[in-house]
Amino acid sequence: MTSESLPSNSAGGGRARTARIRLGEVVTAESGNYFLLLGTTLFLVLLGLVMVLSSSSIDSYTARQGFFGVFWKQGLFALIGIPLMLVVSRIPTRFWKRWAWVGLAVALAVQMLVFTPLGDEVGGNLNWVAIGGYTFQPSELVKLALVIWLGTIMAKKEALLSRWGHLVIPVFPVTALALGLVLIGGDLGTVMIMAGLVLGGLFFAGVKLRMLAVPILVGATIAVVVAFSSQSRSDRIFSFLSGTNADYQGVDWQTQHGEWALAGGNLFGVGLGNSKAKWSWLPAADNDYIFAIIGEELGLVGAVVVLLLFVALAIAFVRIIRSTHDMFARVVTGAVMVWLIGQAFVNIAVVLGLLPVLGVPLPLISSGGSALLTTLAAIGIVLSIAREVGRDTRVGLEA
Repeated sequence: MTSESLPSNSAGGGRARTARIRLGEVVTAESGNYFLLLGTTLFLVLLGLVMVLSSSSIDSYTARQGFFGVFWKQGLFALIGIPLMLVVSRIPTRFWKRWAWVGLAVALAVQMLVFTPLGDEVGGNLNWVAIGGYTFQPSELVKLALVIWLGTIMAKKEALLSRWGHLVIPVFPVTALALGLVLIGGDLGTVMIMAGLVLGGLFFAGVKLRMLAVPILVGATIAVVVAFSSQSRSDRIFSFLSGTNADYQGVDWQTQHGEWALAGGNLFGVGLGNSKAKWSWLPAADNDYIFAIIGEELGLVGAVVVLLLFVALAIAFVRIIRSTHDMFARVVTGAVMVWLIGQAFVNIAVVLGLLPVLGVPLPLISSGGSALLTTLAAIGIVLSIAREVGRDTRVGLEA
């Protein structure tokens, strides 16, 4: 029976059939990679809220915020961030290409606010802005803007990337400016993540590794010089290299208590909410060292689950990259993947004692509103890419 021969005298039935068809189109276009990325992200955010509540309760209470002070803030940002991610996922990629330069300029302008009276120094790093009792980290916005801008530039120069001059201009000067503004504030850990996402984006753009050798060497040299220019950073590095934990009362305090928390969890953990390290023994228990609390309360099993969730996140990113030939989509997805998975690797490696303390949070899990919002927005853009890829694939199959 053809569509023309179907009865049309029932308006209600026609609307029902139309609704079913549209729902079917949405599910088809947003299946597979889209739902893998969305589901893994939501699970990580929910796990993060639970662990932030557990790890922050004592410090929150001693700071006269009540047991739930930090949790309510993180929960509010999650309630804003998840709808934001879903809204961003509905925005076509051409919007981001059109406003990439403007977005980057705004992000850099906001980053420069840290050098004004609004700037707030935390842990020796001038990388925060405080307005009306609220603080946010503008470097997180710079990460997101860099990802979009890099994807736009690579898409425009796709046929010219084999030429050194077209690769250098404007990528390296603009990237150097963005990284330099953050580096002046002293946040070397964030700078390393930013440099990684740029290199990741260039790699997925198909830039030959030999063309990246010089920038990598120059960047590594600058990082070493900056690392040893600060007494606190050099102390942490020498302590890590010595491996003795000799300065227990000083620079090794956080590292040592993080290792003890992990060791105390054994296989199944001491139980959710029963951490001893969070009783003001472990600094940044709800942020940089939240993985140690996860290991203590949920044990090796819980820690492995977190690792597997980030593996699933990486698989979702890789599948989206492999499903498209669009340069913007590949670069943006690759850069976001290096940003989030690389940052998770660095955070967990620090807690395990495999790297010196760098002060980067665990994406989607650690407390921090600005980090959560920008991370969810970045994932929203990748979800938008996954939607467009799914739609194009469906149209191709129908054709």
